[in-house]
Amino acid sequence: MFQIAVQTEFCAAHALTIAGLVEPVHGHNWRVTAVIAGDALDADGLLCDFHTVEAVLRDITAAWNNRNLNDSEAFNRTSPTAENVAKVIADSLAERLNGSLAPHAWVASVSVTEAPGCVATYLRPHP
Repeated sequence: MFQIAVQTEFCAAHALTIAGLVEPVHGHNWRVTAVIAGDALDADGLLCDFHTVEAVLRDITAAWNNRNLNDSEAFNRTSPTAENVAKVIADSLAERLNGSLAPHAWVASVSVTEAPGCVATYLRPHP
């Protein structure tokens, strides 16, 4: 099994409702780590070019940079928790990288660090 990991960062605010209580809007410097996994490499010896993953990851998060996640269409129906941010990024990354990955490679996980020591990870099932 092979894995590559690509990281990016963005700044965004959010407000969560937890147990019926609404938090005030607050911001984070979010760190995102995407992991691509696969059993075999392509003809060039890659799962996927790091630069390709990085460009797509940055494009996804650029829509949220310096904004409030609660105002994003991606979170119209779900709360912008770190867990949900990780899932939205993972699903979008997988959709947009379709065709760029080696055969038998997939977006395995996305981890989102909201603050030092506070990390949420979404594990995508093996296709």
